[in-house]
Amino acid sequence: MFERLFELLFKYRPVVFQQGEFAFGASWPVALIVVLGAAAAGVAVAGYLRPSGESRRAWVLVALRLAALGVILLALLRPVLVVKAVEPQQNFLGILLDDTRSMQIADGEGEDRRAMVRRLFGAAGDLTPALAERFTLRWFRFDSSASRVSGPEALTFDGTRTDLAEALGQARTELAGVPLSGLVLVTDGADNAERAVSDTLRALGAGAVPVFTVGLGREALDRDVQLGRVQAPRRVLKDASLLVDVVVSQSGYAGQRVPVLVEDEGKVIGSADVVLAGDGEPVTARIPITAAEAGPRVLRFRVPAQPGEMVTQNNARETLVVVEDRREKVLYIEGEPRFEVKFIRRAVMDDKNLQVSILQRTAENKFLRLAVDNAEDLAGGFPKTRDELFRYHGLVLGSVEASFFTPDQLRMIADFVSVRGGGLLALGGRRAFAEGAYADTPVAEALPVLIDAAPPAEPFFAEVKVQPTRAGASHAATQIAPTEAASLERWQALPPLTAVNRIRRAKPGATVLLTAPGDRDGDQIVLAYQRYGAGKSIALPVQDSWLWQMHADVPFEDQTHETLWRRLMRWLVDDVPDRVTTTLTEDHVEVGQAVDLFAAVRDETFGQVNDGRVTATVIGPDGAESTVPLDWSIERDGEYSARIVPEAPGLYEVKVGAERDGKPAGGDVAWFRSGPSDGEYFDAGMRAPLLRRIAEETGGRFYDQDTIGSLPEDLRYTGAGVTVVEEKDLWDMPALLALVVILLGVEWTLRRRWGLA
Repeated sequence: MFERLFELLFKYRPVVFQQGEFAFGASWPVALIVVLGAAAAGVAVAGYLRPSGESRRAWVLVALRLAALGVILLALLRPVLVVKAVEPQQNFLGILLDDTRSMQIADGEGEDRRAMVRRLFGAAGDLTPALAERFTLRWFRFDSSASRVSGPEALTFDGTRTDLAEALGQARTELAGVPLSGLVLVTDGADNAERAVSDTLRALGAGAVPVFTVGLGREALDRDVQLGRVQAPRRVLKDASLLVDVVVSQSGYAGQRVPVLVEDEGKVIGSADVVLAGDGEPVTARIPITAAEAGPRVLRFRVPAQPGEMVTQNNARETLVVVEDRREKVLYIEGEPRFEVKFIRRAVMDDKNLQVSILQRTAENKFLRLAVDNAEDLAGGFPKTRDELFRYHGLVLGSVEASFFTPDQLRMIADFVSVRGGGLLALGGRRAFAEGAYADTPVAEALPVLIDAAPPAEPFFAEVKVQPTRAGASHAATQIAPTEAASLERWQALPPLTAVNRIRRAKPGATVLLTAPGDRDGDQIVLAYQRYGAGKSIALPVQDSWLWQMHADVPFEDQTHETLWRRLMRWLVDDVPDRVTTTLTEDHVEVGQAVDLFAAVRDETFGQVNDGRVTATVIGPDGAESTVPLDWSIERDGEYSARIVPEAPGLYEVKVGAERDGKPAGGDVAWFRSGPSDGEYFDAGMRAPLLRRIAEETGGRFYDQDTIGSLPEDLRYTGAGVTVVEEKDLWDMPALLALVVILLGVEWTLRRRWGLA
């Protein structure tokens, strides 16, 4: 509307004024025009300034008359706009058409985005004839890359990934040898490539190649539900209980309750209801699931299609979770015989994925060993070397005083967490924490709670009624019932425990999951954890969790104690690395799209290995194997990398093995999928900010469906290539005539009102 009004008043569209320069082209001598104008002004002044006693009114009339004469004088000088216009049929114009799945979305007035492309740029479209009159057209279709086509009729709209930077770069390269007026980018802007467009835009700007972006579709869909981020671990132990966070957003369905389902090979393994927030506001659904099947599992999270929904393909997301069926070793060192050992061992005994080796001191230099690998295992007591201790993934410290360990062993325990990346769990007891003189030791540095420098003068003893904090109410390790609400109810029903270690303060950065009401100095911390270096440390300063199994108020068949300890032990060893650990940049890529593989290699003491030989065996979906060597990354110690390009869709297994000095140094297995994705349907609104940026940084313009009709005319003046200079007359602009009429009309009206006419 603004541009139409501007053109009506000033004869030309704003783009002509933006590109042109003002000049005067009067055929009469300028001096003669100025003299005539001065004479007319003198007559006007003399006529109104005769003695009349009305000097202020006279000056108003003089100003109006002089203004009108000034406008007429400006017209006599014949103002012109000097612009450079592209020479007809002497320049090329590249038109890039989006050929991806998102163009199938029907968010127009009775048509989808494909129909918009055909209507605007088809052979008989609204724009093609006008563009063909002035330019030699070169058509491109693009998704993750660009290629030449004969025209819009060759599009299939089945591309699964949009890479605007790659498409613009390829089109510019192909048209580098011809006079190019610019590139027209027709798309919804749904760029889902990994790299940014900044480098490509700088190259286009430096090469004086303007990009004219045409945005199709709506910026926001009227009715749509979309799954956003799915936060799930990539690797878990078999039978692990998980809480997966799924972000759901919507437009047009605020306040409605919808289910979020989790499926494994079509079987529903979990669900949760969520009340949708306001338009564009995300809400998180927490879904409990159990990883019951071993191997790589493709979990599908989805919300059923809602009535009237414009896009349903973004209602689901898939994520790859590798469920490992292996035994994780945990070392539990206890300094005295007590019931806690017996009941913890009983709680985890039936868990086939946990091996809790117990070293219990029965007398001076005498130990009871349980669940050890062989007769020599732990025969000398607590490990004395790092490589012996670092064979375990978790370490539990019971009621054992700090003086039991040598200074080197205390440092080893701290390094077990920070360097090896293991899990440390410190239990309460009369020889633990401050009562065990752990203050100012390396172990105290690793723990998530602050330990007093000396035990209290009077022995501390308290009954603690355990309750979860806000963080503990939603943490997977403290879920002791099938649902979060049932878990909170169960915590309230459990009998109190006892504590002999006064722990009231957590370290900055630590998270408290369980507490108990305390005195004026604060609540008693019952369960807290923190990240420490490469691993995590956990504090559980109570001494008789076995009461939750044997208390008279707890039914015989109640499994709360077993559930809690299995989850604590699994959490303790969760995400603890082996000597060789592999990561993939993506777990789902397109066929032909590279995925980067990284492997971290450590020695027996988990020092970085830079002189190893690392290879990967890639097993494709058809069982074919290929070997890929990994190169040492100079930038990071102990890191090796390679790039894998899948050639067929399906599931790929990557077995990484490392050698050092001709001897095996460990291995790991990773998985990824290759094939089409539904990424085009997510965040499916037209991305106007990105398209405006592309246009502005290259010297082009942005158009939507309302302004696209001016594209052919705009290209005459904003395009590059072979141009000619044109002069556009401005003296006959309707705005100048209107201004003269308005000034003279106001003057005449004032003269009549003041009685001077």
